[in-house]
Amino acid sequence: MSATPTTGREWHLVARPQGWPKPEDFALREVAVPEPGEGQILVRNVHMSVDPYMRGRMNDVKSYVPPFQLDQPMDGGAIGEVIASRAEGFEVGDHVLHGLGWREYAVVDARHTAKVDPELAPLSTYLGVLGMPGLTAYAGLLEVASFKEGDAVFVSGAAGAVGSLVGQIARLKGASRVIGSAGSDEKVRILTEEYGFTAAFNYKNGPVAEQLKEAAPDGIDVYFDNVGGDHLEAAISSLNVHGRAALCGAIAQYNATEPTPGPSNLALVIGKRLRLNGLLVSDHQALRPRFIEEVSAWVRSGEIKYNETVVKGIDHAVDAFLGMLRGENTGKMIVSFEG
Repeated sequence: MSATPTTGREWHLVARPQGWPKPEDFALREVAVPEPGEGQILVRNVHMSVDPYMRGRMNDVKSYVPPFQLDQPMDGGAIGEVIASRAEGFEVGDHVLHGLGWREYAVVDARHTAKVDPELAPLSTYLGVLGMPGLTAYAGLLEVASFKEGDAVFVSGAAGAVGSLVGQIARLKGASRVIGSAGSDEKVRILTEEYGFTAAFNYKNGPVAEQLKEAAPDGIDVYFDNVGGDHLEAAISSLNVHGRAALCGAIAQYNATEPTPGPSNLALVIGKRLRLNGLLVSDHQALRPRFIEEVSAWVRSGEIKYNETVVKGIDHAVDAFLGMLRGENTGKMIVSFEG
């Protein structure tokens, strides 16, 4: 691109959602694009990520990530092309992963970006299978849940960006059984036929606890939780002695306006000596080199399969976010600004 653009569009949060977010809680605004300062680069975003954790940032509460500010641009994972640089080591035409999504153009401190190689894998994969969701799956299963060969593994939200990788990594690492839950019969088919899960069920077709016991009659050793609620309660019932759970997300209650009841069977944790561990991917950045090396090789060989649901155009970013919360995506939900 020969000249720096003077304006670009970005999404602002204009009202804090009560329960499910609504389109009118957001506004797409045209703003001036600043020139990069010393040590900064100007990036034209190509793909951006919408993720479940972003719903929590729309509430004005203290959490592990600061809340979005009203009438300010939202942010999140993005891949873009450098179109102007005042940072050593970054050239026009380089592609970078950074945290200023939800906008067409971003001025980013170069030290807060990572170069990505479009020759190694498609750019969008650095937001999914080779990005934050992939590292979450890898670290959560192998480090937090202490997976070992022969374990029976249950994954909730198994057709999503994180869950689909947890199940496949468990299979490749020698799980005895891999069971997944998802919200449609088509997703259940994908889990067993494409991702190689041993068994899967549609949680809308009956009580989760009953369907899990049928799929894992000998119990489970590891539970990877993306959902919370009745899935966590069912997993506690099915976990074997010394079972481990990585608690990654609780999408079932992200839009609740009243406190949601916790599992009614927590007493089982004592007798079974279970370990329930919270998981934040930011604690596991040291694993990234090993993760990229191992998982990118599996992607190239076809041993790991991944799906992306791509929504075209920045003007549809909120639609993509709301669709992701409703479970309309299979695999990673990506907003692509190209095409």
